[in-house]
Amino acid sequence: MDYILLIIGLALLTFCADLLTRGCVGMAARFRVPEFIIGLTVMAVGTSMPELTVSMISALKGSSSMAIGNVTGSNIFNTLVILGICALVQPVIISKENVRRDIPICVGVSLLLWIATADRLFGISDVNTINRVEGIILFVLYIATIIYSIRSGKKDSDAQAESGEPQMGWGKIIIFIVIGLAGLIYGGNMCLESATAIARAWGVSESIIAITIVAAGTSLPELASSLSAIINKKPSLALGNIIGSNVANILLILGASASIKPLTMGTITQLDLGMVVGSAVLLLLSALMVGKRRITRVEGVLFFTAYVAYVVILMK
Repeated sequence: MDYILLIIGLALLTFCADLLTRGCVGMAARFRVPEFIIGLTVMAVGTSMPELTVSMISALKGSSSMAIGNVTGSNIFNTLVILGICALVQPVIISKENVRRDIPICVGVSLLLWIATADRLFGISDVNTINRVEGIILFVLYIATIIYSIRSGKKDSDAQAESGEPQMGWGKIIIFIVIGLAGLIYGGNMCLESATAIARAWGVSESIIAITIVAAGTSLPELASSLSAIINKKPSLALGNIIGSNVANILLILGASASIKPLTMGTITQLDLGMVVGSAVLLLLSALMVGKRRITRVEGVLFFTAYVAYVVILMK
């Protein structure tokens, strides 16, 4: 039954990801903003709902390390695995605005997470935590970041009016986005539960399940929606989804969670946080130096290999 549920969940993810992509493309045309901005906001927040649910529940139950671990694991998976797979399907184009504004924001937010959880290093406390004040600051920064991105995005030269194709009606856009998001979250949860049950049946340890399956499972909506965007020749939507999800995971999810109850690092190590920062820096270097504002298939392989190496190190 777990194998059947896994297949059904994957099918649901595929179908609903296409609906969400079409709805977001229609919304971008209606608002006359770059598709990247819709990916950064509507799609990113929607596909981050599993991470938000897991982290909020974990915070309420006092499982701080699970809340932080879910976010760090998801961000690493988003950048190295999802972007890596997308690049293998089709090289991901990166605009000048992404290099100038969006990717540096992602790097800065990742560094901010490392600073916020380095209390012992800076001699502030004996325990590395994200307290309520820091949580509120992170949440406010998320609102400010989104407002800044939307305003600057509207000024970008690539913000064009709609094409000659008929625009999608608002009713259809809302239906596609709502059903798409709901299906992604439900299908992702179905895949996560069935995959976890299968892994346990195979004798895989709980720690490895948490490191790999839980983080990957909560990122399945991002994977499905980003792949759908790439297949539909909408690379900016896919990139916006990944960058937006990473920013939302740290500023919105950890900010909201820490505002409810302070989060302690627990079993989360500096290696984990270093990988969050390192993956964001790797994306920036890739955009600046290697692929000439694109993530090539070779880089996609390197991204994926880096994630595999990280998991192998954790298992040891």
